[in-house]
Amino acid sequence: MKLAVFCGSSEGREPAYKHAAYAFGRLAAQRGIAIVYGGGHVGLMGAVADGALAAGGEVIGVMPKALVEREIAHQGLTHLEVVPDMHVRKQRMSELASGFVTLPGGAGTLEEIFEQWTWAQLGIHNKPCGFLNVEGYFDPLLAMIAKTTREGFMKPEYASMLVVTSDPLELFELFDDYTPPARKWTQAPVHPASA
Repeated sequence: MKLAVFCGSSEGREPAYKHAAYAFGRLAAQRGIAIVYGGGHVGLMGAVADGALAAGGEVIGVMPKALVEREIAHQGLTHLEVVPDMHVRKQRMSELASGFVTLPGGAGTLEEIFEQWTWAQLGIHNKPCGFLNVEGYFDPLLAMIAKTTREGFMKPEYASMLVVTSDPLELFELFDDYTPPARKWTQAPVHPASA
């Protein structure tokens, strides 16, 4: 199994974030799970890679050429793929991964997981998407997702398809048991006027 990990290029204010990122990488390697990530040596990205590498794991970085030229690429990876731009990076990570895990991060982190989650809803892939909810970091986001279902903008099965836990071992187990929901728009929509 190869898991794509989306997380911050910063460490955040709480030491628990970096500790959790390193532990996640180490535990993944101990379970024989390879890490696919953005290729940086900085922030939580670097901590995930360092944890996996320290435990003898495989770590594949995918980084746009412009970022490699800024010297933020991790130099100890199993493999670093240099790609032309961010669009190719995301596509390549999607191709390599059998699931997507999100740790704390900012706009880029959220954009990456939301794209994969959307693709899963549309049936473009059937891979699990999850959040490692370190120190409740994603609680406000999860509340917003719950609101989208209450307000009728998302079916509950698409909200519940996200794997959310603060325990990395539980996350691995839930990914192993993941069954995707039915594809969005497999039947003609029912409009209120005809219901």
